[in-house]
Amino acid sequence: MENIEQKKSLNAKNLKIEIFADGARIEEMIKMNNDPLIKGLTTNPTLMRKAGIENYKSFANDVLKQVKIKSISFEVFSDELDEMQRQAEEIASWGENVFVKIPITNTKGVSTAQLIKKLTANGIKVNITAIMNLDQVNGILESLNPNVPNYISIFAGRIADTGRDPIEIVTSAIKTLEPINSSKVIWASPRELLNIIQANDIGCHIITATSEILSKLHLIGYDLTSYSLDTVKMFHQDANASKFKLNY
Repeated sequence: MENIEQKKSLNAKNLKIEIFADGARIEEMIKMNNDPLIKGLTTNPTLMRKAGIENYKSFANDVLKQVKIKSISFEVFSDELDEMQRQAEEIASWGENVFVKIPITNTKGVSTAQLIKKLTANGIKVNITAIMNLDQVNGILESLNPNVPNYISIFAGRIADTGRDPIEIVTSAIKTLEPINSSKVIWASPRELLNIIQANDIGCHIITATSEILSKLHLIGYDLTSYSLDTVKMFHQDANASKFKLNY
């Protein structure tokens, strides 16, 4: 019976967590930028490839013509740390609202902690991505500049994919980073709308979500009896539309 009445009154507008839209389709990104419920945007090379993006800088420039105030994160794509730095410096120059996504390691497993230290020392806002355990969080603590905003993206959805509950890891990360006022923890790669509520309940600062999940925001707190009836109606309408018959 825990918090049932509270959940009934819950809706997307009274969540404390900031919701960031994750995607690479410009039309959707502009729509999300205009939505007051969405506080920031993110993208990554995988989403960009799925969206058919071929020119990285051109895509970013088109997005930034519309997204001028809300935070937006673009990712480096080199595997060499020196080139990562050059790309990060270039990406950061695109706008004051730009955060640069830096993976926690390169593909060889080499830590990017020293690179992060260099970038933040130069005032570059970073979004440290693909984090999945507390050792990785602890490994970058000394690299963070307390005067430069940064995001710590914990891939909670992928942690859950392994059969582990990500709540303990995200909660511990929030506590560990609490003394660093410049840091905000992101619950990344959510798999369902419930993850937004879970992240909100543990005090996570931000959650990223794709349009598929964001399209369900209106369902937060929706009456379950009404939702049951909606479902029955849907099944009935689809059965009629299919013109199903049973011959006895």
